[in-house]
Formats: sequence, structure tokens, C-alpha cells
Amino acid sequence: MSGSAVVVRLIEPGDHAEVGRLTVAAYREDGQLEASPEYGEVLADVDGRAAAADILVAVDGERVLGAVTFTLPGGAYAEVSKPGEAEFRTLAVDPAAQRRGVARALVRACIERAGDLGCAALVICVRDDNAAAHRLYGGFGFERDPSLDWSPVAGVNLLGMRLPLPVLAR
Repeated sequence: MSGSAVVVRLIEPGDHAEVGRLTVAAYREDGQLEASPEYGEVLADVDGRAAAADILVAVDGERVLGAVTFTLPGGAYAEVSKPGEAEFRTLAVDPAAQRRGVARALVRACIERAGDLGCAALVICVRDDNAAAHRLYGGFGFERDPSLDWSPVAGVNLLGMRLPLPVLAR
């Protein structure tokens, strides 16, 4: 990463291939594709995700460093959000850009987006064995919400976390 600041923006069509590559690479490096290798195909389908949800990308100049999928309840990529909430998933940072605040910038952007949309809460599900993600989200004030826990495949246990957001009078 050069000396310029990380900026978070909506994905552009020219970003799709790089977002697919870095998302699969990040999940693979973190061991998250071992129990479900076919999930790599889902992660690589950025065209499909972008057509059904908002994808935010963190960039340093022209270089895409990370991405996250942001959705509202009822969307094709919503898993646990309820009316009045927002949800994010598939947060990934290029392994070459990790430990530089990229994930924090993406989470912050999701919180701001949810607040701008008037959502009462922002939710996420995290693998039970992903201590770094639990620390990251906990640092923003997310708290465990066992009512959101679920398992998409055997051996993958997702734990729900919720961040209440101030609902501003409009």
C-alpha cells in the first residue's frame, strides 16, 4: 500500500475480477474454504453479488485492497437481518494488504451506510473459530446475538453479532 489513504466506495464493473480474486484468496488463506471448497465459486461470483446487493470496495489509488457485501433484509444475500436492519458479509482483504486498517475501513463504511439508511441495527455472522473477526467487530461495539447463529454446512458454525444503531429522527 502506498502512502495514500484508503478510500471506500461502491464497486465499479472494472473491479469485479479483482474483488473475486482477492475474496477467494483471503478466504483460502484464512482456512475458510477447507470445510466447503465449493464456497469459493460463490465468493468468486462478484457479478451475481453486485446485481443483488451493494459491494463496497476499499481502494488505495487504483488498487482494490478489500471488499464487503452490504444488504438489507429480503435481499438475495441477506441471511439473518430483520426489517429495519442491515447486514454485511463476505468481508475480505487481499492477503497482501492485511493488517493495514482495510477491514476496519470497510466495517466503518457499512456502519455509516446502515445509519444513513435509518437502520436500527447492523448484523453479521462470523465463523466461530475466527477470533480476529470477533475482535474486529467487538471493537466497533458489536455484541453476540445467539438468535442469529446458524450453520450453512457441517463443520461451519456461524455466530451472530449485532450492533444497535442510533435511529435519528427524520
